[in-house]
Amino acid sequence: MPSTPSLLAVTQGDACGIGPETIAKLFRSADARGCVVVGDVQVMRRAVATTGGLLAVAALDTPAAAAAAPPTCVPVWQPPGLPADLIEAPPGRIDARAGAAAARCIEQAAALALRGEVAGIVTAPIHKEALAAAGVRFPGHTEMLQALAAAGGRLPPVRMMLANDELRTVLVTIHMSLRRAIDAVTYDAVLETLRIAHAAAARWGQPSPRIAVAGLNPHAGEGGLFGDEEQRIIAPAVAAARAEGIAASGPFAPDTVFMRARDAAGHPGEFDIVIAMTHDHGLIPVKYLGVEHGVNVTLGLPFVRTSPDHGTAFDIAGTGLADESSLRAAVRMARQLSAAA
Repeated sequence: MPSTPSLLAVTQGDACGIGPETIAKLFRSADARGCVVVGDVQVMRRAVATTGGLLAVAALDTPAAAAAAPPTCVPVWQPPGLPADLIEAPPGRIDARAGAAAARCIEQAAALALRGEVAGIVTAPIHKEALAAAGVRFPGHTEMLQALAAAGGRLPPVRMMLANDELRTVLVTIHMSLRRAIDAVTYDAVLETLRIAHAAAARWGQPSPRIAVAGLNPHAGEGGLFGDEEQRIIAPAVAAARAEGIAASGPFAPDTVFMRARDAAGHPGEFDIVIAMTHDHGLIPVKYLGVEHGVNVTLGLPFVRTSPDHGTAFDIAGTGLADESSLRAAVRMARQLSAAA
């Protein structure tokens, strides 16, 4: 297969969710140039029809053929191994066939990226219950891509970042119960997160980002009154990062640090990145600013991966109402990161 490193592979996500519809809408804009869909041809044709038609769906023999596809079509490479009856899985429902197909598309897109045949991948939303129904053992994209990128049996250290034009948050822990996440906040985990965030920032043109570290407890522990993780774990990790030349500071109270970091009109942010200890601590502030602008980025992989900041939205799947704005933002960010790599 000829190499086309300027291509971005866009996985269709869960066929029963809004992913295919947002992709169909993406291809009505200039942002889709240089993208190839890794998915099911029939599912994508249904999505195009649901969102107003007017676009042809081209079935490609190879992903590289997308480079020669006309601008008025959706180029789809259907990888082998997708369920033959996937189109029968109804929109808005959890279906094992959709979970299996979503996982297969992710596997094949990652393989393309690892071989250097695409510049990066953009993943449409998947449904964790559908994955589980299909027997897929990973709770989400981040963990699956980490395993796919493993070299010599060693998992690369990765972190999840959610970003928009005003705020960038990197998480120490992600898809696990809050009880388990607290135990997973260790000195090594916090220091590794700081290193990953610092190194990744260089890829988008910030060789010395200002990194704020949020505490775990209310008021960052209030000097140990509300918990001592800040004193025992987080502050020593911040100090170690600073000794390595990383511009880290904190821990700060998690209920105010995001306001300080937000970079908006008339309010220049004090920080470029915020490190949050748990999933909801870090993601609620970014999502509150608007899921249509947010982008999920997996840091630490040997290739670029972004995704929109929303889920499968089964409640509106099949209606054509899905908003593609976040997917377009994810494509734009993938291009920026791949160009800087």
